[in-house]
Amino acid sequence: MVKLKLDRDRIIEKLDREVSKLGVRIKDADSMKVMENVFDDQTLVALYKLVNKGKLSVIGGSISTGKEANVFYAEDSEGAPVAIKIYRIQSANFNTMNQYLVGDPRFSSVRKSKKEVIFAWTRKEYSNLNRAHDAGIRCPKARYFDRNILLMDFCGENEIPYPQLRHAGIEKGEGQKHYDAIIHDIDRMYNDAGLVHADLSEFNLLFDGSEHIIIDMGQAVTPDHPRAVKFLVRDILNINRFFARLCDIRDEEEIFREIIGEDKLQP
Repeated sequence: MVKLKLDRDRIIEKLDREVSKLGVRIKDADSMKVMENVFDDQTLVALYKLVNKGKLSVIGGSISTGKEANVFYAEDSEGAPVAIKIYRIQSANFNTMNQYLVGDPRFSSVRKSKKEVIFAWTRKEYSNLNRAHDAGIRCPKARYFDRNILLMDFCGENEIPYPQLRHAGIEKGEGQKHYDAIIHDIDRMYNDAGLVHADLSEFNLLFDGSEHIIIDMGQAVTPDHPRAVKFLVRDILNINRFFARLCDIRDEEEIFREIIGEDKLQP
């Protein structure tokens, strides 16, 4: 136990020294303490490598703490705002993650150990974000990943993230255009990016004051996933539920058929 403690102290000291040596500015000392206290040694080493490669010039405060990951504000080598998303190996929900990986042909070779699943999940979110971004979907562009760490564009202003859709204060007069735009993006994700978000709701949509931004794509699956149809229907239902009080919503089956294509529904 003493040796492990000394090893961990040495890793933390090395990270602190490297951050200082490279001129990386720590804007929030409490956030750095969270990183040191919550994450395992290997995650700290991966963070050290991220700093050593010159990917960051500033490490800022905590943006959010979710069920599986912590997100921190940072700035890249040119001072552009970025977000560091770090999945917690010890407390992430292995079983939930695994159900989205099983059946995805891109990750068929992933072993079933908890660590391997979380690493695959990080790689999957990196891939999904870039597929969606390249298809023109408004979402963060993923920049880099290593193990359980994902570096991506920051969605916000003045170090403050944009609010979730549920907190955006959209009024009835504005609801229709935002509803139509989100339904259109569900269609584009499926047909242009080859993805189903699989957890789309007012919690995983940000609002920048004029348009929505889709986030949290680790669970997104390709249309050939065995549960893709179920996930697509759920996404549509969630958006209809949220916007029902704000505008005229469309029939879920009509939206589904339009996205899938009538020809694909024929026996």
